[in-house]
Amino acid sequence: MSGSGPEATQPGDGAEVRLQEAEQDWAAAKAFYDNLASKRPRPVSPKPQHAITVAVSSRALFDLVEERRIYEEHGLEKYVEYQQDNENVTLKPGPAFYFVKALEHVNARLLELYPDDEERFDIVLMTNNHAQVGVRLINSINHYGLTIERFCMTGGKSPIGYLTAYLTNLYLSADSEKVQEAIEAGIASATMFAANKDVAYSDTQLRVAFDGDAVLFSDESEQIVKEQGLDRFFEHEQLNENKPLAQGPLKGFLEDLGKLQKKFYAKNERLNCPIRTFLVTARSAASSGARVLKTLRSWGLEVDEALFLAGAPKGPILVKIRPHIFFDDQMFHIEGAQKLGTIAAHVPYGIAQKYHKST
Repeated sequence: MSGSGPEATQPGDGAEVRLQEAEQDWAAAKAFYDNLASKRPRPVSPKPQHAITVAVSSRALFDLVEERRIYEEHGLEKYVEYQQDNENVTLKPGPAFYFVKALEHVNARLLELYPDDEERFDIVLMTNNHAQVGVRLINSINHYGLTIERFCMTGGKSPIGYLTAYLTNLYLSADSEKVQEAIEAGIASATMFAANKDVAYSDTQLRVAFDGDAVLFSDESEQIVKEQGLDRFFEHEQLNENKPLAQGPLKGFLEDLGKLQKKFYAKNERLNCPIRTFLVTARSAASSGARVLKTLRSWGLEVDEALFLAGAPKGPILVKIRPHIFFDDQMFHIEGAQKLGTIAAHVPYGIAQKYHKST
């Protein structure tokens, strides 16, 4: 590795030197790739530091329930053998599939408006599968016309180090243990759950719904609900109405979506923006809603729609919204959403996890 001279060893200079080296490596690799003779159009992937990187596991992207059963009942070798024998059989969509399709639609719109801009979604297939399974994954991705050029197949090892290297903004997986590991490493992550009913999703607008406490915000207020009751929670929120809540694990992803929305607004595309965000919270508006809205305002963020349900079930509202993905920290809400046809993603963060494990 270059940069081993005296200047590189000065305190505080290491990160800058590594960034410069990464820029040089990227430029050299891109130049080599661009100079290769080819008649086929090649997708240009953005640099990780410019992109909004969404890492998706193979079991989140595709329906691998049967394959997982083979792995658990017959072991790795039979699993790999089955995948190779069926590598020309297209995998069915999994819970993250339509979300990924919607991300790619946003990218297409961005490229129309900003052809030289790299600030867009970069989707990485991050799987602990072995490389022998890769052909079936590639065939299925090509069948659906997905633009996923970056693969990371860890062969059974934890993907967390690779998530960090890819500067991952969001990690979606069907493996709750890996998601928990990623959350603990400070990476926005969620466990994907398929809907129990088939519904139609928008082909022209990415629709993302977020719970508030322990998802966009910290679990500060949720701790009071769990430990001191609802009346104390209302009192606490009114006393602290003008004190912004601390950020939760998905705040950064809402911020990323907001940045892209503003790029459309700048081109007078607000009414045709292909991104729409929703806050779907069990809070009541009059008793505890002001602090939430003021927190978003203090962050310079906004959501397109805010729905305060005052403890009512979220499932019926989500049916009307039809989000490509709904993030919540409580399995009770995840299961309710699933039953009515919403693809939900569990964020294992905050005090609700303690109560979920004990029940």
